[in-house]
Amino acid sequence: MLNAREGRCFPALPLARLIVMACVAGSCAKIEEPPGAAPDATPPRLISASPESLAVLPGFKGDVVFRFDEVISEGGSPSSGSGTSELERLVVLSPTTRPPVVRWHRDHITVRPREGWLPDRVYRVELLSGVADLRANRETGGGAVVTFTTGVPLPTLTLTGSVYDWAAGRSAPGATVEAVHAGDSLVYRGSADSSGTFRLGPLPGGAYVVYASIDQNRNRQRDPREAFDSLAVPAGNAEVGRLWTFQHDTAGPRIQSIAVGDSASAAVTFTLPIDPYQRLAPADVRVRLLPDSTPVTVISVLDQARDDSIHRRPAAAERDTTTRPPAGQPPSGQLPAGQPPAGQRPANAPTAGKAPIDVTPQPEGNALLRDKAPQQAKTPPQRTDSTARKAAPPTSGRPAPADTVPTRPPLYTRLVFRIAAAWKPGGRYTVEVRGIRNPEGVAANPRGGLIVPDASRPAAPRDSSALVPRRDTLPASAPSDTVTRRPPTR
Repeated sequence: MLNAREGRCFPALPLARLIVMACVAGSCAKIEEPPGAAPDATPPRLISASPESLAVLPGFKGDVVFRFDEVISEGGSPSSGSGTSELERLVVLSPTTRPPVVRWHRDHITVRPREGWLPDRVYRVELLSGVADLRANRETGGGAVVTFTTGVPLPTLTLTGSVYDWAAGRSAPGATVEAVHAGDSLVYRGSADSSGTFRLGPLPGGAYVVYASIDQNRNRQRDPREAFDSLAVPAGNAEVGRLWTFQHDTAGPRIQSIAVGDSASAAVTFTLPIDPYQRLAPADVRVRLLPDSTPVTVISVLDQARDDSIHRRPAAAERDTTTRPPAGQPPSGQLPAGQPPAGQRPANAPTAGKAPIDVTPQPEGNALLRDKAPQQAKTPPQRTDSTARKAAPPTSGRPAPADTVPTRPPLYTRLVFRIAAAWKPGGRYTVEVRGIRNPEGVAANPRGGLIVPDASRPAAPRDSSALVPRRDTLPASAPSDTVTRRPPTR
């Protein structure tokens, strides 16, 4: 409407009322906690599970029900049957090869196999911890397991063991564990707890092949590119032992890159871990200078840790100002001219400064690891792959310590080799590693190229196509307006 006095327009009164009512309605539609109520920080609690565990139920046609004391959350994605929703990831049903049917019913969850309950089977339904309520309070009590049969007698076997991520050098919490029955090839699944240990059972008696895998995509399946390990457990044995997971490869090691270290060393990085028990000789690494393929003498081949302990520890000791001897005395680890080694000096000979750092390389076969190898009281289950190796006998009189983790050397992907002469600046080399194995025992002869940087040659600019900006030829005091101004004429 037009205000004649001031000449301005105002919206009509009914339209203004509609705007105010819409704002009030929008504010009332927001979901909030009830006024005066205390905030709920208690996670949902499982109060019952049916049917009763360890029951024989011939002709069972119902659902397995997990009931909670409050309404639980369905998650961001509802159950679709693909095994990827939040609730489907928390349910492990065995034995079956298809994702189970998981349905949400406010305060309880129902589970059933997609193909239905088959007769004369032992079923194991495990609900993992992680169920949340509507306020995102997540349950961490450890879940629950329901085991029953559809006609056969109750099982009594429980497989126990642990899973260790060999490549990462730590235990594998949440790893997927699969026990394949040797008689009917039925697969029973479980998972490791937060410490990497597992208890899978009760299961039907008999021999099993137990697999453990690092389930990176959380689909409860053992994918080909995921790290896993396996053990054959004979009938009547419930102790599985420790499974050492690593990524398997049937093609052998392959070189990812070769980089120059110092003036006479280079590091070879492989795409996957290599066999930590293998000790390569200098003759196993063939280096040739191009273009005429001149052989280059290799004097040592070690893993990164051993090479650092031998060649870089004295340099670190010299940089440490707290361990420098007084003036006139040799640095730690070095003997004065004419002084015999420590083993040939008299017992009462004085020793100046601190004890020298031992940089003596370990003998072949890694005697230090052999000394620390635990004595196995029982014969471990037979492995189905080539990773099982007998521990080497101790080489000293020290007693073997108790069982510790790990009992194997760590996996690594890098080797360092050293040559007799310095690298040629700007030289191009070919490197071939002969007979190197992966942890499965598959050998290969990978090859790669190495280009040594030339320090005397200046580095190329980042963008060689960029034009050099021209210098400003105008004087700094020149005004922006170059038009000559004249005084006005009268």
